[in-house]
Amino acid sequence: MADWIYILDPRRDTLDGEPSDKETMLQLAQEEPALELWLGRRNRMGPGDRLWFFFSRPEAAVAAVAEVDEEPRSDDEDPDIPFVVPVTLLTEATKSLYRDPVSRDELGLGQVRSVQKVKPEALPVLLARAGL
Repeated sequence: MADWIYILDPRRDTLDGEPSDKETMLQLAQEEPALELWLGRRNRMGPGDRLWFFFSRPEAAVAAVAEVDEEPRSDDEDPDIPFVVPVTLLTEATKSLYRDPVSRDELGLGQVRSVQKVKPEALPVLLARAGL
C-alpha cells in the first residue's frame, strides 16, 4: 500500500462541476463518495492505496482522503485526460481532516506537483488527524 498527495487548486480544478474546495469534498464524502479523478500520468497506484487531498487555497493543507479502488487507466472518452483513477472518499476520515487539516509545513512539502508520494515522516500526522 502506498500513500499519495493529490494537489487541488480550487481556482482552476473542479469536482463534478463544483469548485475543488474542502467544503465540496466534505459534501461529496457524505453524499457521493465514489469519484473518478484525472491524472497527468499513470503513477504506480493500486487498489487500497490512499490519496490525500492537498488544497492549495485558501489554506494550503490536506483536508480529505480517499482510497484507490482500481489501478489508473487510460481515458478513452477524453483525449485531453491521459488517465483516470477510481477512488472512494473515506467519509469519517475526511470529516476529521476537514475539522483539523494538516498544513503544508507539517507535511514538509517543497515544490508541489499534481500527484506525489507522501513523505514517510508526514504519514503519522496524516493518519492521526484522519483517525486512521
